[in-house]
Amino acid sequence: MQFEFLKHFPRRMKNVGLYAVLIQNSIQKATWKKYGFCTMDEQFNMIFALLLYIMEQSLKEERCTMDDIGAYIDAVNMQYFQKPMDFEDCRGLGDFIVNVVLSNEGKVMHFSGFHFEQKAYQEMNISYVANRVVYSEQDVKRTSYYLTDDGYSLLLSTLEIENNMKLTIHEMIFQMHLEKQSYDKAVDEIKNVFNLLRIQFQKIQEAMGKIRRNALNYSVKDYQEISNENLETISDTKRKFQNYRELVKSRAKALEESNINVRRLTEKEEENLNNLKEIEQYLNRTIDEHQKILSSHFDLKSLYTKELETLSQMSFIQRFPLRTELYDKILSRPEALENLEYFLRPLFCQEIGKSYNLNRAFQLQRPIRGKKETDTAETLDFDASAWEQEQEILRREKLRRYEQSLAFLLRQASQSGEISLAELSAKAKGKDLETLIPNVEIFKEIMVELLRNKEISIPALRKEQSEYIQEPSGEFQLNLVLLHLTGNCREFLTITQICTRRLEGSTAVTFQNIPDETGNLRAIRCSNVLFQVIKEE
Repeated sequence: MQFEFLKHFPRRMKNVGLYAVLIQNSIQKATWKKYGFCTMDEQFNMIFALLLYIMEQSLKEERCTMDDIGAYIDAVNMQYFQKPMDFEDCRGLGDFIVNVVLSNEGKVMHFSGFHFEQKAYQEMNISYVANRVVYSEQDVKRTSYYLTDDGYSLLLSTLEIENNMKLTIHEMIFQMHLEKQSYDKAVDEIKNVFNLLRIQFQKIQEAMGKIRRNALNYSVKDYQEISNENLETISDTKRKFQNYRELVKSRAKALEESNINVRRLTEKEEENLNNLKEIEQYLNRTIDEHQKILSSHFDLKSLYTKELETLSQMSFIQRFPLRTELYDKILSRPEALENLEYFLRPLFCQEIGKSYNLNRAFQLQRPIRGKKETDTAETLDFDASAWEQEQEILRREKLRRYEQSLAFLLRQASQSGEISLAELSAKAKGKDLETLIPNVEIFKEIMVELLRNKEISIPALRKEQSEYIQEPSGEFQLNLVLLHLTGNCREFLTITQICTRRLEGSTAVTFQNIPDETGNLRAIRCSNVLFQVIKEE
């Protein structure tokens, strides 16, 4: 089994190694306590404050000698850290951080990342700072420090790009790879784009959960931030990626036609074709995720508004302390018991007296067709668990009828490689017809899903299922039923592709006396469809 997500694992581990080696060089060093930095939090704040200074000097192409470092630490310490250190101590601390923590006392630093394609560990060098010789105005030879590529990578990773810019940057990189026809890199970028959209959708769901639990714990600033991110995401993402999808489709189609009509594709072209198909799949999922974010954005807005209105209404509820407002007054004036009904009336849920709301006069009024239910003396005994079990049995029976219908269709198509709906109507009689068409709704849904997908690749479905965890929805899903049939039924194990298309110019096919969900018999009239089943040789 191949795991595509482990393809660039050493590159990821290089970023991890930048932190791991830094921690290893710094932790449990007694020198820190000498300067008053006792906790790991204080130590790493000092390390990265110094790294930022070295980066600033490197970007300005100015020298960064140990005296400069000591002066910088002295200024920062006096203004912020306020440790008991003089200039010599600050210079000694800078020498310790640069030469021991960041340079490992001149020893080469390594970190190994496992290369899953080569099945071996790949050793990677790590270097945070380097030095060069500079001369002062008096021609005195000095050592100046500057950041290496690893140092820049470490610092740039600590300050992430703004959330509203991440998607734009990855989209620009994806577009660049498409233009250069670097489809393998474009696959990685479209995965990053999809992941960002999925993360944004999950953030909306988490925000809605917090609001439902207690809207007061979700500040207006948080709501404004996530709303701005949503608007940035949904502004023009869908239109852009629809254009990308059409471009990818056209390029994939050109390669497929070249393979069929002109010549056999080279190994590189076949790899490009596979990458283009994978990009198209992720673009489809990206557009779907965009639609989820769009609908969830409005759900979040309405939920937050509703919860705040509910909280504001609670502030108008008048509360009475029983001891002072009831017991004490009754004890002091027993004749007040005659008016006790005014205090206890709300406890018996009597109807509140109606008042005219002027605001409702200017709103659109709709007729109220509901009727008040009359109370009955009959007591209903409702067993929730029994009802849920009954519903689960009905759901499983419905899914079983979907599966039997699809299995019968595949079985008939597998015998000759293809079969039309007209041929099926002639073959299926009696129980076979009941298996093929359990009812109108089931048969219609299966046909719509097959025609919508047109070409279904079983290996591609298995690969997608292995990469993503999906919760069972309890409803019919064509992909899941096909995976179950082709993976558990011996007669369908060799099926690799299922193709469905309408036969233009053919007469319509009619099925008589087909029941619907209510039991009424109806006639189904539909276009003639051709089903093709391709098996592995």
